[in-house]
Amino acid sequence: MKKHLFSPVICCLFFIFLSSAANAQDAALTADFKQSTVEQIVTLLNRHYVFPDVAQKTGEHLQSRLRAGHFDSYKDLKTFAEALTTEAQAVTKDKHMRIRTVPPRQAPANTPERMVEERLNDIAQQREAVAGFVAVKKLEGNVGYLDIRFFAGVEWGAPIADHYMALLATSDAVIIDMRKNGGGNPGMVQYLCSYFFDKKVHLNSLYWREGNRTQEFWTLDKVGGQKMSDVPLFVLTSNRTFSGAEEFSYNMQTQKRATLVGETTGGGANPGGGFPVNEQLMIFIPTGKAVNPVTKTNWEGVGVVPEVKVPQAEALDKALELAGKAAAEFRLKNKEKHTALLRELFENVESGSKNKVQASLKKSLEAKLLNEEDINALGYEYLMRHNKPKAAELIFYSNTVLFPYSANTYDSYGEALAVNGKMDESISAYRKAVEMARTNQSQDLPMFEENLKKMEEKAKKKR
Repeated sequence: MKKHLFSPVICCLFFIFLSSAANAQDAALTADFKQSTVEQIVTLLNRHYVFPDVAQKTGEHLQSRLRAGHFDSYKDLKTFAEALTTEAQAVTKDKHMRIRTVPPRQAPANTPERMVEERLNDIAQQREAVAGFVAVKKLEGNVGYLDIRFFAGVEWGAPIADHYMALLATSDAVIIDMRKNGGGNPGMVQYLCSYFFDKKVHLNSLYWREGNRTQEFWTLDKVGGQKMSDVPLFVLTSNRTFSGAEEFSYNMQTQKRATLVGETTGGGANPGGGFPVNEQLMIFIPTGKAVNPVTKTNWEGVGVVPEVKVPQAEALDKALELAGKAAAEFRLKNKEKHTALLRELFENVESGSKNKVQASLKKSLEAKLLNEEDINALGYEYLMRHNKPKAAELIFYSNTVLFPYSANTYDSYGEALAVNGKMDESISAYRKAVEMARTNQSQDLPMFEENLKKMEEKAKKKR
């Protein structure tokens, strides 16, 4: 059973939500309160911080500063929390480690009313935050642009990511803006990265102190939208880009998948979670560290250095300049590749080779040149416009192989077989169409049944 309030795999989403909240009403900052606060922080650090030796030194430093009276002058929670953070970071050099005030609540702690209040607050934050996705649009030159401010949990964030990524799917280059992204869930970083790879790639690993275990993050075979594995990619960074946003940037940089444009990032590579110190304060403690499979290290304390260094305010303009050129090259490359594929397809259709036609259509599908409806339309073009029913039969047959659960492919195939005088085979194809329509509960089932009935009646007359 977890003893803290936030999962340790949520890198810094906790602070994104708390940073803008109002401070809790200050209790009297007595000497006893400050002492108990420091003692609890020391206990939590020794229990959870990813580097036990550093945790011990940090605890000793905080206690020494307390005994020396360093914290005596702080009269409110906010400045006391800031002072604690400064002293802790003086030893750890860890930007993730922060002490913050707890947002004010109306209901008493440990009551059903408090649970209701906190749950409603969570829902309100989720509705407003939209999983961190702020904007998506198409820019000049068919360049897609995505602004994301944090990485939510996958269960919440993935469906929203799929929606936004669908709007980018037809882009000839993509810019992802991480300049104001403070990090978040590493699983969501993995999910978004997976959109830009078609091969299995080891993106990152996280070592966790608890259990002395290492968790590997590989690209996912499937996402909820269309992958863009060869689309030119640019990532905007700033000194505010932090934690999970740095991981996304570092993953793409080390895999040579993207060009980073902007400023060196914040330098926080140790994920963790929020722990309650008392009713007024919480501490974010890094419970793990990132280990990149390429560099065998991470960006902690040094940040991710972009290939194209410009002030963050100029990063988008510079990326647009680069992306525009990359998009033009991408279109030219695709045009040459697609021209070759289509020429091969039409040559194979004319040659009358069933296997070659099927292979060419499969290539065109994989290149996203054609889909099921396109192939069906191509078959009718040969059947009606070019008056080449044998070529049409080859195309319709290939469509049934490529889409074996589609009623429409069998219905069209049956029509071509009938034109070519193959009545028995035509009836079999029409029956298969009806079978598939029933299985799929298609609203077009009556049409397929009517087509079958007409063909059976036509066959009887010919006999």
